[in-house]
Amino acid sequence: MNESKTHRVVLRPTQVELRAATGTPLRDLLFEQGVEFPCGGHGRCRGCRVRVLEGTAEVTREQQERLSAEELTSGWRLACQCAVQGDLVIELRQWDAAILVDDTPFAFQPRPGFGVAVDLGTTTLVAQLLDLNIGRVLAVRTALNAQARFGADVMSRVRFAVAEGGQRQLEELIRLQIGKLIDQLVLAAGVTSTEVRDVVLVGNTVMHHLFCGLDVEPLSHYPFESERMGLETFRSSELGWKLDADPAVRFLPCLGGFVGSDVLAGVLATKLGESENLVGLIDLGTNGEIVVGNREKLLCASTAAGPAFEGARISMGMRASTGAVSEVTVEDGGLKCHVLGNVAPCGLCGSGLVDAVAAGLELGVIQPSGRLSTGNGQWNLCPPVVLTQSDIRELQLAKAAIAAGIRILLERRGASGVSRLYLAGAFGNYIKCASAQRIGLIDFPPDQVQAAGNTALLGAKLALFSLDGEDGSYAQIRSRIGHVPLNADPHFQDVFVEEMSFPE
Repeated sequence: MNESKTHRVVLRPTQVELRAATGTPLRDLLFEQGVEFPCGGHGRCRGCRVRVLEGTAEVTREQQERLSAEELTSGWRLACQCAVQGDLVIELRQWDAAILVDDTPFAFQPRPGFGVAVDLGTTTLVAQLLDLNIGRVLAVRTALNAQARFGADVMSRVRFAVAEGGQRQLEELIRLQIGKLIDQLVLAAGVTSTEVRDVVLVGNTVMHHLFCGLDVEPLSHYPFESERMGLETFRSSELGWKLDADPAVRFLPCLGGFVGSDVLAGVLATKLGESENLVGLIDLGTNGEIVVGNREKLLCASTAAGPAFEGARISMGMRASTGAVSEVTVEDGGLKCHVLGNVAPCGLCGSGLVDAVAAGLELGVIQPSGRLSTGNGQWNLCPPVVLTQSDIRELQLAKAAIAAGIRILLERRGASGVSRLYLAGAFGNYIKCASAQRIGLIDFPPDQVQAAGNTALLGAKLALFSLDGEDGSYAQIRSRIGHVPLNADPHFQDVFVEEMSFPE
């Protein structure tokens, strides 16, 4: 009779020691330690590389295709393709990302009890517990979205849900994770769950559907529209959460296509709907959403731009965490790189990517067409981090989509610019406006551009004080926002092609 054995798995350089049974997928083991699986664990990318220092790990066909013979001989493996078969010592990157939270003061009408606001992002989760009587945040919890082991972006999640029958698994996974975060908030704040009166969640359309148990199949193909975009309300007990008062749980409505309630919350937070002048909001996460308008009317659109800005699909891309090159500047004709955490560089995050391309344009290493002048298809930034020709192309595609989306929305409003442009999310918080302007991502004077932080979370907190459902302030704002499906706009492709080149 075979006995189930457990093995010792040590991670370097963190020295974390884990125990795992024979056959445990490394993907499941390492995801909890922050290792990302950009392609959903299918062996299609190199994003989950680890180095086996002691012990053995199987070499699959996928690894032979993605890793060189030299890398395999040196112990490098794709974690998503390996399982624990014995004791292991593994070298991996330590991802201790700073997830963007919010502590912005806001006006509110006091009410009794406590409330929870949740920003359900494709990559990260942020939850805050508030005292609704004084509007004060009592506790904060953040985490990587547990669904990320099935893909880094929304379309990989949709493919897993539809093509691989994984929708129920994704739904249960995220509900369980958020329920645990709320339990941690209650414990940390020293309150009882009987006092938790309301929970508000915001997120993009795919996260909305996966949390609420709505079929994502309509989002997997043209025209990428779903009939279930509105407010979804539950009791916490329906979600398997053990909160004594069984509070109402509201997932705010989406705006259309891939523009979700996180953008609606951003409009609330930045007061776009109250502005007399034309203003704009851009949220660059794993997807790119744009809003342009004023108190008369607002237009919104989404573009498939975010992955490059978060380091995905970049050869040495990573999130903005320890070891990431986050800033690149030109000094005395050469490059100066800033690495997060003051450690040896091991990758390039979104802000560093934009900086690097801007620097390359200034130095003439990158041509306006996007072509590298080095001759070997890559440019050394700071060893071992390099920028490749394909990386530049990914950035061109992403920035062209955003720039074209802004132009289309402005044209529809009969305008050429805005008086204020808010950049939401972590990327908007860290990007340098000069670099974004140099590559043609945003064509607005720096003094008109403002980093707005986590507007999704702030908007969710504001919605905790608007309890009258469809008559609430977020519903009124939503009624004045028109969704523009860019893929159906006859001019979008032409504008997109025009925006592919970098400014001279």
